[in-house]
Amino acid sequence: MTTTDLPGKPEMPEGLVGKLQAALAAKGSRYVPRTHHLDAAGRPTYTNRLALETSPYLLQHAHNPVNWYPWGDEAFADARRLKRPVFLSVGYSTCHWCHVMEGESFEDEEIAAFLNQNYVCIKVDREERPDVDAIYMAAVQNLTGSGGWPMSVFLTPDREPFFGGTYFPPRDGARGARMGFLSILRELRKTYDTDPGKVRGAAEAIAGAIKKDMEGAVATSRGVPSAQAIAATIDFFKRSFDPVWGGLRRAPKFPSNIPVRLLLRYHRRTGDAEALHMATLTLEKMAAGGMYDQVGGGFHRYSVDGQWLVPHFEKMLYDNALLAVSYAEAFQVTGREVFARVTREVLDYVLREMTSPEGAFYSATDADSEGEEGLFFVWSKKEIEALLGADAARFIRHYGVTEEGNFEDHNILFVVQPDEAEHAALAAARRTLYDIRAKRVHPLRDEKILAAWNGLMISALAVGGRVLGEQRYVDAAGRAADFLLRNLRGGDGRMRRSRAQGQGFIEDQAFMAAGLIDLFEATFEPRFLDQATALSDGLEQHFADRTAGGWFMTADDAEKLLALEKPQYDGAEPSGTSVAILNALRLHTFTSDDRWRQIAEKAFSSIHELLTERPLGMTEALLALDFFTDVPREIALVWPAGRGVDAAGPLMDVLRGTFVPNRALAGAAEGSSVVPFLEGKIAQSGKATGYVCERGRCDLPATDPEAFRAQLAKIRPYPSGAGGAGGAGGAKDP
Repeated sequence: MTTTDLPGKPEMPEGLVGKLQAALAAKGSRYVPRTHHLDAAGRPTYTNRLALETSPYLLQHAHNPVNWYPWGDEAFADARRLKRPVFLSVGYSTCHWCHVMEGESFEDEEIAAFLNQNYVCIKVDREERPDVDAIYMAAVQNLTGSGGWPMSVFLTPDREPFFGGTYFPPRDGARGARMGFLSILRELRKTYDTDPGKVRGAAEAIAGAIKKDMEGAVATSRGVPSAQAIAATIDFFKRSFDPVWGGLRRAPKFPSNIPVRLLLRYHRRTGDAEALHMATLTLEKMAAGGMYDQVGGGFHRYSVDGQWLVPHFEKMLYDNALLAVSYAEAFQVTGREVFARVTREVLDYVLREMTSPEGAFYSATDADSEGEEGLFFVWSKKEIEALLGADAARFIRHYGVTEEGNFEDHNILFVVQPDEAEHAALAAARRTLYDIRAKRVHPLRDEKILAAWNGLMISALAVGGRVLGEQRYVDAAGRAADFLLRNLRGGDGRMRRSRAQGQGFIEDQAFMAAGLIDLFEATFEPRFLDQATALSDGLEQHFADRTAGGWFMTADDAEKLLALEKPQYDGAEPSGTSVAILNALRLHTFTSDDRWRQIAEKAFSSIHELLTERPLGMTEALLALDFFTDVPREIALVWPAGRGVDAAGPLMDVLRGTFVPNRALAGAAEGSSVVPFLEGKIAQSGKATGYVCERGRCDLPATDPEAFRAQLAKIRPYPSGAGGAGGAGGAKDP
């Protein structure tokens, strides 16, 4: 059948049906439609406009009986012409409850018919359009006090929201709901028709609240916040810390709930043993829990309980990138092999399962397979006994396997008592299970390549490769960077969000620039620093708030939405603002160009109140504040002309094992002037030489690794009154 057969018989523009039929035919005979509405030959009964899109999430909905539109002017023009409200549904391809609402409501022909006759329906992939997602999530949070996905928002044809929520059960009484989705649709359409003043008033009030919430600070001259914001934040986490399981005393538990990297930096500056313990216990417990894939490596998105045991089984590229850096830094601080091992396993998982043939990185894998959440990842005791034979009892003991299981009669593997020797001894058993698991039906993989998330993974591979001395990781980071710069960088020099989404956002520029800086420090190849500088220049040119400082989410030539957001919240991903400030500070240290310091200071000033009054909302920005309140090291490695970086091997080993987060690291054969602090540096007595400098003033050149280590180990405490084991030094409670 064609799209003219959608329930409710919605009108179709001339030529659309032919385009959809051609798109369906192009998929070939092996195409498996994602719908339960199929004819006798297995062909989809319904096809809508989303069949013409490239987003994996939108394509999941291409055969719903709902007359979906992608976000764009056509949908709003039709809503205005037809005098209908707009139903906006926002989600992403690996969202479990998005799948639930699809099956219950968007595949339901009665609900679809009502939608098609009474609304213009729009689907948005939040990962491709974070700007649209942010605007309407602010509306939902304003209306309900919380948010999430799927996000369901009702708009006027002028794109103003007047009602919203997240998941709605399909009908009255379903899942205990007093009013189901179909009843809500009926009531809202009735109100839209009979009381337009009420709708208009609600829309205007919500739109005004969105603009107030999202458009950020006015011009200010309050300057850079003090380091007391860091101390106050650490003090809060001390009081909220779970001393048994790590993280916060709460469920569910997300990796981003506790700022491990900030704790490591605070420990370095103050010697606070409690901060270090909080970081390392959290990392240990996460890696031992079911939230970590004990067989295949990599972290699931979060734990639904307080023990990191039962995960929400989707895996996100950004989570694994951020966690790999945290574990690598913890290895530098502690020297403990468990942290190095987890770093390797995470990066190996990404290279093995999340890497495109061109070397870029896919976005996510689903929680569900064969219609069940977690089915791909769980085991029965009998299955393990049959597969592992003589090794089964040892494996069962180490990974907490029981007859009754710990998740719907199955077992999520977790480590009962961490033991690195035992982990190594069970390598062959894990490989056996991995090979068997690979034959199961895999969860859906979202093969969308996003510039921002790839930037995070480039950082992870560059940092992990440098810290662990694993060149293969650095090479993979370089290959990905080259692909992204060739294929996702527009003619204007800015990063696009993806191949399909031409518009790039602040995080696409900032995360890629950060990845390139990390890659320069891992390779010493000037082109990576040059490209990072160019991307940061483009960010300043097209995204900067020239009045108040900081940056907007969208560029000056982007689509104009209800509000012009300034990202000022670090969630599961860092905000573009936080990363861009740290990039500016790093570029200032590399280049000595004072423009970058001024940019960072103005951005700090724009979030001064937030970091002073509510620093928990931007803990990633506190990494930049830690950098700013330090005197960053300029670390130069110089080796004799005609030789390569291998000549500096012993000094590189020292760098790998020393945690110096606030630094700029460069290396070259003598005579190079790649960065200013390399100029004039020579290889003493024909040996590779390390120089540790602060603002151009250097310690004695070091050819001896131990002397170099001693220079790197010097610590500059926080300014007086901010930090130390004594607590917050008068800082306000966040």
